[in-house]
Amino acid sequence: MPDFTIETTYRLPVLRRRTYEAGTLDEACRAAIEDDRWDIAEKDFDSSGAIHITGIWDGAHAAYAGPPIQIPQQFDEPVQRRARHFEILLGLLKILFDDVRAARPPSLDWLDRSAWAIARGEAILAGDPDPEEPVDPPRTGHVLARLQEDQVRHAVAAVLEIDRSFDPLTPEAVTDDDIHAACITAVTAFDVSDVVGSAEFQAALLAIRSARRRLASD
Repeated sequence: MPDFTIETTYRLPVLRRRTYEAGTLDEACRAAIEDDRWDIAEKDFDSSGAIHITGIWDGAHAAYAGPPIQIPQQFDEPVQRRARHFEILLGLLKILFDDVRAARPPSLDWLDRSAWAIARGEAILAGDPDPEEPVDPPRTGHVLARLQEDQVRHAVAAVLEIDRSFDPLTPEAVTDDDIHAACITAVTAFDVSDVVGSAEFQAALLAIRSARRRLASD
């Protein structure tokens, strides 16, 4: 059987407790961060990090004697795996944000990448290796309606033009913050379960009729 030289590491926090006089909490925290006096430092063994691998070499007693072997990611430090995965999730969020802003449905490539990112995130939390096989994306969802704040702005103008009980209020007096808060309240309070249930039932009937026509034509 082959030999491998494995270097393992765990992070050991070093702490100190010192009083700082400052005008605000932020100033006190900044003073503590910038303080380079560690004469009263203590090692915090109770808060030590997880044991992880920081080096692998082929052969016995071969540390730093040759090129290292790539470390399987499930044996890397958990906080580093999470930090690297954060960059992936941030990139996917930016793509989704651009699609939402342009009123485009997410691409199939984005769905595939997101399904893998979800599976990888769960593996990281469990301390397992990254998923190697393609991950099935979630079933496609469909948006029945979208509450858009610019359309609410038009509705405000229409209401104030017709309903004189709000005089002398003008459309300009209703701010974007007013509309944004009102949209959040409306979305939270409005019960769409009946609408969604009806749409699901209608879609089921259409799918059944489509399947019957297809099978009848074969």
